[in-house]
Amino acid sequence: MNKVRLVNLHTRLLAYARPLLVVLGLSLLSGCQMMDDDGIFRDRQKDYQLAQNMPVMAVPEGADSDALGELYVVAEIPDTSLLLEETIGAPRPQPLSGNLLDEEVKIQTLSGKRWVLTNRAPSEVWPRVRNILNRNALPTGFADASAGVLETVWLELKSDDVYKHRFQFRIEPGVQVDSTEVAIVHMRIEKDGTPGAWPLVSDDDEREKAMANMLASALAGDESSGTVSLLAQSIGGESKVDIVTPKDAEPYILMRLDYDRSWASVGYATGRDGFFLVDQDRSEGVFYVFYGDPDAEKPGFFARLFSKSEEEQRLTVSYLIRLTRSEDGVAISLVDSEGKPAERIETLRLLKKIRANLS
Repeated sequence: MNKVRLVNLHTRLLAYARPLLVVLGLSLLSGCQMMDDDGIFRDRQKDYQLAQNMPVMAVPEGADSDALGELYVVAEIPDTSLLLEETIGAPRPQPLSGNLLDEEVKIQTLSGKRWVLTNRAPSEVWPRVRNILNRNALPTGFADASAGVLETVWLELKSDDVYKHRFQFRIEPGVQVDSTEVAIVHMRIEKDGTPGAWPLVSDDDEREKAMANMLASALAGDESSGTVSLLAQSIGGESKVDIVTPKDAEPYILMRLDYDRSWASVGYATGRDGFFLVDQDRSEGVFYVFYGDPDAEKPGFFARLFSKSEEEQRLTVSYLIRLTRSEDGVAISLVDSEGKPAERIETLRLLKKIRANLS
């Protein structure tokens, strides 16, 4: 009896399944009609070649045309390429700077100023600093991503019954490529006082120093590295350093910094990546450098025994690096040992090396 019921059930299932199979087959046949030679999904990789230039929409006189700007603006790219017209083939790629492999976070000081330096882009440092402040019970009272400014709320410390305190963090692009500088200012007022404008120098240097040490340690051990803020893509303003390549003049590096900072930064670069400092004259704004393999310039054993003076054993000067004040900042140019411009392609190559090692 059970076998009869199973046979009947099987027969009924086949009866219901036949219409479904027919419908499924018809749907597949209709789907095949939408296929092309490449399969179900058409290859659209070369569709852009069929695009056409559309005329710019005309706006009636007196109407506002700001909303009709370019959707994807192509930024002007400065001509800093080493590939010149007389060059045959593409030049060899420049090696990575040693600065990119240095310690990730460090504290730098110059002329009474202090900042935390990290070789990470500002758009990555911004969210990390915010997270560090929150984890350390330092709530943010003000944040402006475009200006790169973070300010804490007023804090009352158990160790201080007289004053309340707050800190300002200014995040800016660093001198090195894809680096960030975080400057900190401390402000304090009496607990019943009225706050004024932020001071140019911290009210308590020791508290600023302690906060810088805390931030540097936290950034060095932060596990959130890699997080990027879309709101902070242009944080802190324009780059502090650019390579300028005028068509009718020699290329140079433009540093939008004060002279003291520029001098110290270039001085740091003169001892790295093949450069060796021979002499310097700050009053003239010149670094005398040797570029190449220093062992090739050293005399042999007997030559050193019979040399007239140690002065003759010094490295010979290959180039002069000049710093010149300008309206936009400080211009760094490079000439040969006779004060004449080197070949343009060589000048650009060496300027890029200096640019990569600025600090």
